[in-house]
Amino acid sequence: MTKKKDSSAAELPGLESPVLGVTGRPITVFRKPKALKGHGPARIIALCNQKGGVGKTTTTINLGAALAEYGRRVLCVDFDPQGALSAGLAVVTHDVPNIYDLLVGTVKDPLEAIQHTQTKNLDVIPANIDLSAAEVHLVNEVAREQILARVLRKVANDYDVILIDCQPSLGILTVNALTASHGVLIPLECEYFALRGVALLVETIDKVRDRLNPALELDGILATMYDSRTLHSREVLERVVETFGDKVFETVISRTVKFPDASVAAAPITEFAPEHPAAESYRQLARELIQRGAIA
Repeated sequence: MTKKKDSSAAELPGLESPVLGVTGRPITVFRKPKALKGHGPARIIALCNQKGGVGKTTTTINLGAALAEYGRRVLCVDFDPQGALSAGLAVVTHDVPNIYDLLVGTVKDPLEAIQHTQTKNLDVIPANIDLSAAEVHLVNEVAREQILARVLRKVANDYDVILIDCQPSLGILTVNALTASHGVLIPLECEYFALRGVALLVETIDKVRDRLNPALELDGILATMYDSRTLHSREVLERVVETFGDKVFETVISRTVKFPDASVAAAPITEFAPEHPAAESYRQLARELIQRGAIA
């Protein structure tokens, strides 16, 4: 996972030192990825943070849309009873098969629950408030931590990437997501209290790796809601980079009103405001994940 330092680091003419980005590291040029010759099997990535309001759903939607724009087939799994991801992509959540039905077995085939979005190459398995009952239902199930993995295994060959939008907790649903995943992406708000919880999340990831999913990797930590005008944001980002080093993505998502505007429009930022710097940030994140080797 350690990013290779190469000639792609941008340098200004006449200067020996490379140009530094907001993370304090040399800026890397993440080039547009090549088209894939085929599709699948998918790499499954859980977007996880037990703190709410840090940008998990926003990142799932917009990273998924950016990867789809680069020709990757993407499935987003709404794994939060609030159903924000489903609403953010304008998919139906009631009176249709959803992720809860797949978990409890009332629907056997995930293809029955998958809905296409208005974005090419981007599909969704929706969720609604029914999912809140899943933890109670799964308590007495055999191998309850592996139920989502069994569901996603049936459609993994149809996609290049599966993104799981986790709920803000470290309960059985989140453990299911981590057990089903190859990697974890942690969106982290550039705010002190958000930073405090990362150690607990990393500890949970380590436990899942040790006991349930030895292949699980931390793909990276994504700084979100960054405001360069505030000393607090800059200090939190600096602290995160000091602690986690190259595990922190070079891409940083800045705070902007365009994100809630896009949510109201039920569209990814890459389509709602395709020329906005926020849209380019998620395209860069997609390119960075591909260049790091986290995604084909």
